[in-house]
Amino acid sequence: MHWRRLATDYINGKDRDPNKPWYLWLCYGAIHGPTTPADRHVGKLTGNQAKLPVDIFGPWPSKPKHLETTSSWVKGKDGNAYRRKKQIAASNYDSNTAGQSYDNWVQQVNECVMAIDEGVGRVVTPLRDSGQLDNTLIVFAADQGFGLGEHGFNIKVAPYDSTIASPLIIAQAGTFPQGKVCRHPVNSPDLVKLFCDTAGVTIPWKMHGRDIQPLLKNPETTNWSLPMLLTHTGRSFGSDTDLIPTDERLTIAADVPWYVLLRDGKYKYVRTLVKGEMEEVYDLVTDPEELNNIALDPSQSDLVSKLRQTAISELRDTNAKFIDSLPPTIADR
Repeated sequence: MHWRRLATDYINGKDRDPNKPWYLWLCYGAIHGPTTPADRHVGKLTGNQAKLPVDIFGPWPSKPKHLETTSSWVKGKDGNAYRRKKQIAASNYDSNTAGQSYDNWVQQVNECVMAIDEGVGRVVTPLRDSGQLDNTLIVFAADQGFGLGEHGFNIKVAPYDSTIASPLIIAQAGTFPQGKVCRHPVNSPDLVKLFCDTAGVTIPWKMHGRDIQPLLKNPETTNWSLPMLLTHTGRSFGSDTDLIPTDERLTIAADVPWYVLLRDGKYKYVRTLVKGEMEEVYDLVTDPEELNNIALDPSQSDLVSKLRQTAISELRDTNAKFIDSLPPTIADR
């Protein structure tokens, strides 16, 4: 039976007790590799032109060195961007041929998204028809963002909003305001805590998620000062992250080294866990495309120091063992 039918049957009460609360986690693969649009959507966006990111070809003197190897685009004789030929390991994602134009790639990606739009509609419809819509917490999200040329990327994982910022829509009619936009960042541990709190589930171990219900009740509030921490440790988890590797494991995920990312108010702080590498700070209000690394500006040293210490404090609070072996940055040399 098709997964879509399984989901709608479950919503309608099949194979579960219809008198008890329920939880459904539904994953859509339409946008994942090999990124092939459904036949009914192929060519729907033909002829549209995509605006090139300003730094798609580099150079990137104010960013870590790995951007030179993660760059995925070259400029053609016509001035347009084309996929760079790269030596990559076997993958079910990056299966597109070298030389594909930027416009064609963006078209292909967005034609894949059309199937997700349809799928979400097919889930909301039985919720509405069965009278459960107003009593159901709906969270629409993705596991990550995906760079489409920004900073030269054609991958996920990297610490820039274009490559990691995910769509997130949270709705529950009659409970949360509708049509509001919250500018404060949240992350996966926050959502885990939200689900547990909503269901009345008590977890017997320490939870690192923040309580984001105040943001759901008042999305446009300015009274929010809790920093958000994100760490990238490749495919290593748990005790395997106690020590920062110095071999190929450091860059196993898309050639992007391990890093620590902090969002504190309008600032983003990034510390790439490579010896002697630069730190990064971006003012996301004045520089939403993250082009100007103000950590390299001597006049911003106090700000950089404050964000660095906040990141270290958050790492300690979340029991990150590698905190005691952080490699020195340019600022430490």
